[in-house]
Amino acid sequence: MTDPSQYTRQREKGSRDVSYPPLPEPLAVPVYDNHCHLEIEDGEGLPLTDHLDRAAAVGIAGVVQAGGDIESSRWSAWAAASDPRVLAAVAIHPNEAPAYASDGRLDEAITAIDELAAQPRVRAIGETGLDFFRTDEGGRPAQFESFEAHIALAKKHGIAMQIHDRDANDAVLETLLRVGAPERTVFHCFSGDAAMARIAVDRGYWLSFAGNVTFKNAQNLRDALAVTPLERILVETDAPFLTPAPLRGRPNAPYLVPLTVRFMAAELGVDLDGLCAQLAANTLAVYGSFAD
Repeated sequence: MTDPSQYTRQREKGSRDVSYPPLPEPLAVPVYDNHCHLEIEDGEGLPLTDHLDRAAAVGIAGVVQAGGDIESSRWSAWAAASDPRVLAAVAIHPNEAPAYASDGRLDEAITAIDELAAQPRVRAIGETGLDFFRTDEGGRPAQFESFEAHIALAKKHGIAMQIHDRDANDAVLETLLRVGAPERTVFHCFSGDAAMARIAVDRGYWLSFAGNVTFKNAQNLRDALAVTPLERILVETDAPFLTPAPLRGRPNAPYLVPLTVRFMAAELGVDLDGLCAQLAANTLAVYGSFAD
């Protein structure tokens, strides 16, 4: 087996500014980045330890590193085992599921995720779910098959589940209701509106907000944030993607979480330190202690 520590991917750079932004003002009360992809290099790229050191310098106590295929899930499990500031989520991303299925390898991939999920610092199955934006109708049966298999894995291992939902809100909610959601279900990078947020909260799910809540065209996310109880809110970067305003387009990283948290506090009209304390408590309730 290839050494997982040697695995990296490159993000398409294009013509955008790929320099990392300066460190923001630190948070006085530490929080966690609930979802990131630090194996994906952007701009000049940063080693894992540099990412975590920068994050710690501005009050980010730890990260949940998420996988999307077998290789990145192995990297995520390796990262969590290598540094106490990391916990892992492992899964086959819904947009990857049709490719595995077409090669007759979806069952093999699910088995690999099952094996990784048994590791003590793998605390979530994710990201899994449905994506009707990038996958056409021909690939959707594989997405549903994969999603339901991942739900079963989260239940089997007694860990959380991080959902990827893009243009598939109704189908995701229906699947969770039909199959039965894991006890701790998180909508990663929540993409719905206030109505969906109310349904999710009523069912006991958590909503994780990323930097796109700061975008001018994302009023639906701000409306959803406004109706979500503080005890059901998480924060994430989805790094290296979704860099918060005013830095949109530049590389994202866990150390930029304070920008999103400050925006959320202002949007909600709540005390920043109090929001940070609640966000940290929510993270630990979903994923458990980083010290274990």
